[in-house]
Amino acid sequence: MFKWPWLDRLSRVHHLVPVAIFVPAIIVLFAVSVTRLGVLAIIALVAGGYVFWTLFEYWLHRIVFHFEPAEGLGARLHWIIHGVHHDHPNDPKRLVMPPSVSVPLALIMFGLFVLVLGAPAAYMFMSAFLASYLFYDELHYYLHHGRPTTWAGRKLRELHMRHHFQDDTIGYGISAPWWDTVFGTSYRDKRTVGAAAPDRPDA
Repeated sequence: MFKWPWLDRLSRVHHLVPVAIFVPAIIVLFAVSVTRLGVLAIIALVAGGYVFWTLFEYWLHRIVFHFEPAEGLGARLHWIIHGVHHDHPNDPKRLVMPPSVSVPLALIMFGLFVLVLGAPAAYMFMSAFLASYLFYDELHYYLHHGRPTTWAGRKLRELHMRHHFQDDTIGYGISAPWWDTVFGTSYRDKRTVGAAAPDRPDA
């Protein structure tokens, strides 16, 4: 993908690398905050971190990953960020976010959470946010290379495969597909709109 082999290697990553990087961070953030917060605060912050991640995932995928300039540097950046995944959807080394992107992004988000929530609330919120991100990353890998046996797993895989092979303007929520229903980008929404549109008369 890149002229320089070392740069190409930075863009490809085994799906367990994020686990090795972020699980220790999640544990530390949780441990340093859990004894300094009440039970209700912990529940609220964990729930908030999860919900915030799912919204972040949806809009990152929809606005950033699928911003597709027709040509020039923007088109090249889009292909590097996400287009290559759509061109090679089953490349096992391009299914989780590389640390060269995920680590700086996590640090930026952590800084924002500290500014808004303060410590130790931001630590608990961030631990839930990172755990939710990690679940998303590993789920994304599994949907491409696993064989789901549960109804939920099969449904998530179906929705994501529709995004890849049927219509990439639907199905932006990978781990939280209900946001597609909320924001009108679900398969059902598109099918309903298409069915309701009247035929254009011949000119």
